[in-house]
Amino acid sequence: MGLLKSLRFRIFLSMLLLVLTASILIAVVTVYQYREEAQDYHRERLLRKETAITKNIEYVLKNTTYPIETENIPLIFKNKIYEIKDVNGLEIYFYDLEGKLLKSSRASFLKDTSHARVPKEILGNLENSAEKRHLIEFMEDGQKYQSSYFYITDPSFKPLAILNLPYIEDDDLINKELKESLTRMGIAYLVTLFFAIALAYFLSKYITRSLNQVSEKITETRLDKRNKKIELDSNTTQEISNLVLAYNGMIDELESSAAQLAASEREAAWREMAKQVAHEIKNPLTPMRLTVQSFLRKFDPNDENINEKVDEYSNTLIQQIDTMSSIASAFSTYADMPAQQDETLNIVRITKLAIEIFNEDYIYFFSEEDEIISKFDRTQLIRVVTNLVKNSIQAIEQKRPENPRIDVTVSTSKSATHITVRDNGIGISEMNKDKVFEPKFTTKSSGMGLGLAMVKNIVETYGGSITFTSQEEEGTSFVVAIPK
Repeated sequence: MGLLKSLRFRIFLSMLLLVLTASILIAVVTVYQYREEAQDYHRERLLRKETAITKNIEYVLKNTTYPIETENIPLIFKNKIYEIKDVNGLEIYFYDLEGKLLKSSRASFLKDTSHARVPKEILGNLENSAEKRHLIEFMEDGQKYQSSYFYITDPSFKPLAILNLPYIEDDDLINKELKESLTRMGIAYLVTLFFAIALAYFLSKYITRSLNQVSEKITETRLDKRNKKIELDSNTTQEISNLVLAYNGMIDELESSAAQLAASEREAAWREMAKQVAHEIKNPLTPMRLTVQSFLRKFDPNDENINEKVDEYSNTLIQQIDTMSSIASAFSTYADMPAQQDETLNIVRITKLAIEIFNEDYIYFFSEEDEIISKFDRTQLIRVVTNLVKNSIQAIEQKRPENPRIDVTVSTSKSATHITVRDNGIGISEMNKDKVFEPKFTTKSSGMGLGLAMVKNIVETYGGSITFTSQEEEGTSFVVAIPK
């Protein structure tokens, strides 16, 4: 594969292909020319034979003592037909005007039935022909024939009979000449090919020598160091010189813009980091706000379980505050998001806890079992679930269905735990399905578009996967698979 990409090899190969193509083309043209000449030769030779035989027939008719009539043809040419055959080297067949055989020069002890009649198709073509002559080509016993049919006339030019002359196309001499010619051409082209190989080798080496020098210099070019300009010999071709001048100009521009590029990259990195941090901080703030609102709405001092509920609400707030604290720590040290911790969790309990902070009454939770154990970071799992549920709520708010519904289901298989979040919201269009998990992609008027990208990153970090199915205007179903 590397050899095919070499310019030197391509030049070498192109020259060889050019010589070979020319050789093959000339050989094909030569064979075609010989074939055409052979056809012309046989056609003209048959015409000459026809002319000579016609004159012999006219002479016989002129000197015969029999009445010149169709039925007397066998008597008129009883012996003469063999003389004409021997002189001209062709078999001769006389037919009456209806196509029935009258006389044949083929000697046989048996009755000749192979030429007993002229086919009706040939009779029709002969009758309709302006020249009153019809020529056909056919193969018989592996030999190629031309067979001509034409009328012979009496002295008053009235059609007397039909004459058929089968002519064998003997190409032995022509084929011998063709073979000798191709042999001589083959030897000449072999010698030419040898010189072409040598010429192609040295020419391709000369052409690519300067390019190799340029290639070596370009390969050494680096953005993080000062690059040297290329200096070539005075005998360098104009095309290579133009390439070198363009490269040297690029080196000057590269040095002047390197500092600006580095500054722009740093600025872009800080902007991207700021967007991620803002998005990550918004994630815990939303459940914290929902938790406080839920606490205020449901707070009852006389509830016998008030202490447990206060502890639960407090733990939720503390978890989100810890998340914000870890994000702030990561940003202050210019590091990644909070490191993930492997914890043995009851996925059912944590998922149920994550969705309880939402006030929407159309969120339903289902689980096949009361306890499904997997290893995952507690905070990250809550983040995954809340992001998916928030995404479903926003889809429902965009569509506003008559009976909004979000189903959060926890199930298990042999190798994984599955968390499914299904809604009957607006759904995802076909053209956006490939972009769902791309960072900063969003179809909402607000938001950074980092939520689903972050969820995918978290899940895949633990060796899991997230997939979805969606139909526009019918809803979406996200499935998170967590390895056991």
